[in-house]
Amino acid sequence: MRMIPPICNNSSAYHRKWWIFILAICCFHLSVAQIHLPRIISDGMVLQRNDTVRIWGWASPHESIQLVFLNEVYHTKADERGNWMIKLLPAPAGGPYSMEIDGNNHITLHDIYIGDVWLCSGQSNMQLPMSRVQQKYAHLIAHIDQPAIRQFLVPMQMNFNHPEQDFPSGNWEPANCWTVLHFSATAYFFARALYEKYHVPIGLINASVGGTPIEAWMSKEALKDFPEALRIANHYADAHFMDSVIKNNNTLNREWYSQAWTTDTGWNARPPWFKSLPNLHDWSSVQVPGYWNHEPLHDVHGIIWLKKTFYLSTEQWKRLQAQKEPAKLILGRLIDADYTYLNGVFVGNITYQYPPRIYACSPSLFKPGENEITVRLFHSSGSPIGFVPDKLYACIWGHDTISLTGEWKYKLGVKMPVLPDQVFIQYQPTGLFNGMIAPLLPYTIRGAIWYQGESNTAHPENYASLFKRMIQDWRAKWQEGDFPFLFVQLPNYGFPARDPNQWSGWALLREAQTQALQLPYTGMAVTIDIGEWNDVHPLDKQDVGNRLALAAEKVAYGASNTSPGPICVSMQVKNHRAVLRFTHVGKGLMVKGNAPLQEFQLAGSDHHFVYARAKIISPNEVMVWSDEIQDPQIVRYAWSDSPIHPNLYNSEGLPAAPFRIQLKPE
Repeated sequence: MRMIPPICNNSSAYHRKWWIFILAICCFHLSVAQIHLPRIISDGMVLQRNDTVRIWGWASPHESIQLVFLNEVYHTKADERGNWMIKLLPAPAGGPYSMEIDGNNHITLHDIYIGDVWLCSGQSNMQLPMSRVQQKYAHLIAHIDQPAIRQFLVPMQMNFNHPEQDFPSGNWEPANCWTVLHFSATAYFFARALYEKYHVPIGLINASVGGTPIEAWMSKEALKDFPEALRIANHYADAHFMDSVIKNNNTLNREWYSQAWTTDTGWNARPPWFKSLPNLHDWSSVQVPGYWNHEPLHDVHGIIWLKKTFYLSTEQWKRLQAQKEPAKLILGRLIDADYTYLNGVFVGNITYQYPPRIYACSPSLFKPGENEITVRLFHSSGSPIGFVPDKLYACIWGHDTISLTGEWKYKLGVKMPVLPDQVFIQYQPTGLFNGMIAPLLPYTIRGAIWYQGESNTAHPENYASLFKRMIQDWRAKWQEGDFPFLFVQLPNYGFPARDPNQWSGWALLREAQTQALQLPYTGMAVTIDIGEWNDVHPLDKQDVGNRLALAAEKVAYGASNTSPGPICVSMQVKNHRAVLRFTHVGKGLMVKGNAPLQEFQLAGSDHHFVYARAKIISPNEVMVWSDEIQDPQIVRYAWSDSPIHPNLYNSEGLPAAPFRIQLKPE
């Protein structure tokens, strides 16, 4: 019997509400009846070869699901909550394939490859995209066309209350000269090396966020033995607390930058200082590059304006005008944020200190004769301020290069108090595990690569325990046994130490990372020789990826003819000299370069270290001694934030891992 709505005084309005209600009910039933897949189960995905792959999703309660893949037909039913999962039979590498999924609706997934899937996680050096190293690898990037190497970029999301089930966005992208710019540079070079070796499709799941400590990537279960981290996580599970933190952050930033902008003399001047000024007689001089620790710039926060004049000959200007490509204005690294102008025209800005400044400038902005660059430099907190040394500062086009080093003029626009410290919510414990790792747990993987630790160097004392616990917890939650877990040991970074007894958080963190090798199926890429003392984001990501791939060959692929760098495993004392034994030496230890072995330190029972002499005495042994130490008790190698010249390698050209070893009592 047809239902007829009752008559009322406002019948048209009533009918409208009635039909809206019926339509809402129909839409609701239609939506819950639709098969829905997680973002990572999508076109272009890479499935793990030779393993039981899990395909899962959501549907109506008890809905029948059929999946067809590689001529196999699979059936299941959704449970009472609408969750369903199908496990595929193991299949060899290959592709592209398609997959058909049917329930109350039909889904076809296209362009599927079967190969090896690697989770890529950590902080900024894993996150750092190929676009950041584009200048270094420009020729290589221009020729990339590798559809069998793919990345799924996990969007940043946090949850401090419960694990998420899916991501709000994300898709699989094959590597070509355009899409690869979004790939993790470390992960891409890792995949490239493996693909060239094994010719198997490689899927990269990039779940990484810059600046994050390890605790952010750990579950509550993994943190049960770390009560302080759990206490912080519970604070952020309180929505009111998190909202207050966000509000406070926004208020501090808004007030500081608003005051800086409105009180900046250079911005409010007429003409503003980014324009060419009649004279700079009241501007001071400063050398570029360099950190400005001298008065009056020492500990200055606020806005500093800087100007550099350079000259183009008529011939240079004509060559520039004939260019099809823009000129590149390269300003190395600046501390902190900048707004940069060329001849009074804005050409670019970066909002924080780490990215390199490479600004494309139209040839029309230049003129023969005198040209002027103006940098409006914001410095909100920390020290020092300046143009980071050992970076390129130049204007480049074609075969012409104009150096921008030397004397610049500067003037203070406004002096400000230090911007109070901000609380980065994404750095807090458990948030990123729940938001970015938990939705991936059903996805079958070959293993994981990890590049993280920089944000734990201030307090490295618990890192070894945290790191091992995280690896064990991830393995348990993935339910794939002890999958290969490969990680990057931190590179050299920071000012070289003058005193061998100087405390080093980076050295302690490297030692803590090495302890993870106690777990089965782990591998470490040593990078102590390819960092940059003045940049926490070294550009050489190809060697990092290649060394991770070598670790994968041994740990994941069973290669017996590869080894990581030398690792010190024992110490003896003979005739007042320490004799160290190493494993993973290949055909033997070697010194890189013509210099004697360097970066060894020796201490007696008083634990006071001195720089020591060392030499290789057998294929796997090194002798270390000092006339100042007659009873050697402890040896350290490359033990500082930024060792200057660690030169102990194996025959395969891989560096020895930094270490500290103590004589065992008899």
